[in-house]
Amino acid sequence: MPFRRPLRAPSLDDGLWSRRLLSLTVAAGVVAAVAVPLLRVPRFDVDGAACGVWLMIGAQQLARRWWPRRNARLIWRLRVAGRSAVEPGLVARRSLAGWVDRVADLMWITPMWLTGLSVLPTDARWAEIARVALICGFAAWLGRTAYEEVRFTGRLALTASGIRHGRRVYDWTNIDRVAPHKRDGRIDGVRLRPKVWHSLEPAPVVGGRDTAVPEERLIAAIEHYRSRPEVLGMGLPVTAPEPAPAAGQLPTTGPVPAARPEPTTGPEPAAGPTAGR
Repeated sequence: MPFRRPLRAPSLDDGLWSRRLLSLTVAAGVVAAVAVPLLRVPRFDVDGAACGVWLMIGAQQLARRWWPRRNARLIWRLRVAGRSAVEPGLVARRSLAGWVDRVADLMWITPMWLTGLSVLPTDARWAEIARVALICGFAAWLGRTAYEEVRFTGRLALTASGIRHGRRVYDWTNIDRVAPHKRDGRIDGVRLRPKVWHSLEPAPVVGGRDTAVPEERLIAAIEHYRSRPEVLGMGLPVTAPEPAPAAGQLPTTGPVPAARPEPTTGPEPAAGPTAGR
């Protein structure tokens, strides 16, 4: 990424060690819950695993085409766990489609992993070593997934130190332009065009299908705070701005003005005496 922050060694007083210990505990529990039962199973059915691979590939492709409505808002949190600090900020949770993608990836990898185990011979010493290594690797992958879900607050966060999407953090100072990002004809995320290009990689994209907050609200919030990100670090609750209404539409955040009543005319005067006949 053009302006992704470099990795730094964690500080002892960054306030994140309790979060790290909790994440490691959850990850260790997931690894143990997956690895221990699988190590006791001697062999898997190769035909059933191969059939499951094709079924899960089809299910994953169908899940990628599902675009549920996203209408969540950025939520203020006093303690947002980021890469290197705990600070106040606005948080966007993972969307329903993002959770479905997580489950679909798991369901796709599991049959392939079972197929790899099933083709190993049962009477070779190296096969037993490879089987243990595959089981431990699969359990470690699940543990790492659980660690990342617990370690960070929300899928996306706007804080005074930058914009965090997943594990990646982007500085406010190098954002030149913010625009919707299109993929396969759909708007999927917000592109952060940098002021200074540090590499030939494309501009980073934050948000998207896996984030519950739609792109127009993310753009409004990023545009509002990119020139004054220190507002997010004051510790006082803030409300993310709403996008401007489209032309010809009334704003959705304020009351709708009442219709102006039509002017009414007074009663018609009674007919006067008729002229002499």
